[in-house]
Amino acid sequence: MKRILFLLPIFCILKLNAQSFLISFSGTGASATVNSVKVENLAKGTSVTLNGNDVLRLTTTTGVNSIENTQLTELKIYPNPMTDNATLEIFPPVEGNSVISVCDMTGKTVAHLSGYMENCRQEFRLSGITSGLYLISVKGNTYQYSGKLLCNGNSTGTITIDKISVNQTVDKKRDKTESKGTQATVDMAYTMGERIKFTGMSGNYSTVFTDIPSQDKSITFNFIQCTDGDNINYPVVTIGSQVWMAENLKTTKYRNGDLIGTTIPVDLDISGQNAPKYQWPNNGNESNVATYGRLYTWYAVTDSRNVCPTGWHIPAADEFTTLTGYLGSSAGSKLKEAGTIHWRSPNAGTNESGFTALPAGRKDTGGGFLDLLHGMANWWSSDESAPAYPDYGFGCLRLDYDLSYVLREGYHKALGCSVRCIKDN
Repeated sequence: MKRILFLLPIFCILKLNAQSFLISFSGTGASATVNSVKVENLAKGTSVTLNGNDVLRLTTTTGVNSIENTQLTELKIYPNPMTDNATLEIFPPVEGNSVISVCDMTGKTVAHLSGYMENCRQEFRLSGITSGLYLISVKGNTYQYSGKLLCNGNSTGTITIDKISVNQTVDKKRDKTESKGTQATVDMAYTMGERIKFTGMSGNYSTVFTDIPSQDKSITFNFIQCTDGDNINYPVVTIGSQVWMAENLKTTKYRNGDLIGTTIPVDLDISGQNAPKYQWPNNGNESNVATYGRLYTWYAVTDSRNVCPTGWHIPAADEFTTLTGYLGSSAGSKLKEAGTIHWRSPNAGTNESGFTALPAGRKDTGGGFLDLLHGMANWWSSDESAPAYPDYGFGCLRLDYDLSYVLREGYHKALGCSVRCIKDN
């Protein structure tokens, strides 16, 4: 070890070390194909969109000093020093057969990989080596590159060198059929402990998954049909044993195609009407619908024609109880979208669940809109109150911008509230 420490000042320049995690994606359920993935860092507020066959590389700075790669751009090694694995980025000057070798300080070859390399940038993952200083070399018919790698891990596994990507350069001319489906590696800054929201898309299907990555992994999206009477498709999210829509309902039609009524004007007083069945955009503004969905009366959402997509239903009060019970303390924060783009400040939302609750407010029976956008979210349950209060729905879910917990309310059935459908068992 003393010998290695003595050599370091000669071989390297110190800089911050970056540990990286590789995340790949696949699909199951209604589709085995992932067309694209939107990745959102809920702590940083950053996002990136990948092709479904791309690999996401989350790179986190650990603060450990590392070796500065002094090689040419044809060979880069990072993170350096490594703990669990390192990436070898290689750009051969010509295509052809080549050999990647890993040698310890005695000159013994501890791993090698032979194969054909194209004249473009490509990446390999090295893992399984024990603590020590190593020489990495890449040798082709007309070239040879080398670099040094320090490992401070204690792996006892098998040493492997795996190819993880090929990135075609802009000036490399390739036939369209040859480049189709080429896998790329997309980088995203990451700090350990941050929650990432992944939204996988496949045609009309969209599935949400949240995670705090701590190692390489593959995420499988379970694609489920969720299409309403207006042919609008919704993302879905699994929370515990339940599957929920990950957006508020937007439909203007029942499942059978019948229109759900609305009022003209939008602020019409309906307090004297018997069992009104209406829907409205918040504040009468259709531009609000794409983000916040529509507001519905209880009579509309419990109509036998069903406002929910086929295979979905309005949640009963006890299904909301199951949801909040699974999330435990601070369930309100875990349901609410993070940040203050849609919620007013202060908002303690973390969106840990992927539910992405948004504050669409309510509509009063007198015609006005209460709790205007950004302040409160309210969702109907299918339950009714006790016989003493026949005009009220029971067990509805409410979230406030400044609260981390949930409230359970009884609302007059002619009020306008949001809807989140839950998948049938």
